[in-house]
Amino acid sequence: MGAYDFIAAGSGTGVEQAFLNAKEEATWEFGHHGYTGTIAEKRDFVLVADNPMSPAAAEQYAQYLLETDDERIRDKRGPAGAIPVDDGTWLFVGYAAS
Repeated sequence: MGAYDFIAAGSGTGVEQAFLNAKEEATWEFGHHGYTGTIAEKRDFVLVADNPMSPAAAEQYAQYLLETDDERIRDKRGPAGAIPVDDGTWLFVGYAAS
């Protein structure tokens, strides 16, 4: 099986809830069958930035992580990366089984 990269936004009362909400949204949008290549396949996340960024900067940083094959997010079965956004949301980035 292969992998697709993804960038997904999530919101909630904290990063954990934002992660669950992003997973749920992807599950509804891309299906419940596994191997969707989306955040729906992820079980956990790791913080890859400490300080909140603007939405544009967070998107740019997520793209950078993918382009440089950052070791924190490169495993399709490993954690997604979590980036805090200054509007109170979170951006999740990584690779997922497809």
